[in-house]
Amino acid sequence: MPTPLPAQPYPYPLPPTGLALIIIDMQRDFIEPGGFGDALGNDVGLLRAIIPQVRALQDAFRRYNLPIFQTVEGHLPDLSDCPPSKRDRGHGALKIGDPGPMGRILVLGEPGNGIIPELAPLPGEVIIPKPGKGAFYATDLEAHLKAQGVTHLVITGVTTEVCVQTTMREANDRGYECLLVEDATESYFPEFKQATLEMVRAQGGIIGWTASTEAVLSTLAAQYSAQVAV
Repeated sequence: MPTPLPAQPYPYPLPPTGLALIIIDMQRDFIEPGGFGDALGNDVGLLRAIIPQVRALQDAFRRYNLPIFQTVEGHLPDLSDCPPSKRDRGHGALKIGDPGPMGRILVLGEPGNGIIPELAPLPGEVIIPKPGKGAFYATDLEAHLKAQGVTHLVITGVTTEVCVQTTMREANDRGYECLLVEDATESYFPEFKQATLEMVRAQGGIIGWTASTEAVLSTLAAQYSAQVAV
């Protein structure tokens, strides 16, 4: 039987099987000083503040032998998977593919495209390169989820209002039960994060649920510790 996890707008049904963790775009260019996000004038300290919570969830999912998927937003070196509309929008000094402080901006394989060391995946943990904001568009994420029988997603990462929210909406449309961890997601703009949390859980959880890291960890322990002990 599912274990009720304290959440908004009502308890999230944590299942005995079929749960996975998704960590969205915790890559160096967005999170580290001197990266692309920093170069654009953003306060990366806001995003770095969630690293301990994401790491705690990552550790817990590893402890209970639950699947973990990480995403990185990036494009092929020839930018053949990057629409001109995405590259040209914004009139910024740096565009996708340009040389930046950590290599070419949002290009797969460049130093800045790597996941931060604090959340480095272990062998066998899946990394999903994605050319868009959502983790389902033009990726094999759904194939991995189906292969492992995943039905419920705990979602973390950055930024809350862009890649995290897009992924959650895509997952919701595909029938996944999604829980966004409030203090394990962040935005360069705190007001955008707050608005996203409210949108997700509005109208009885039209997109899904939100909860704290503490609530997730304690309920995971209640649900899965006995299974691991066996």
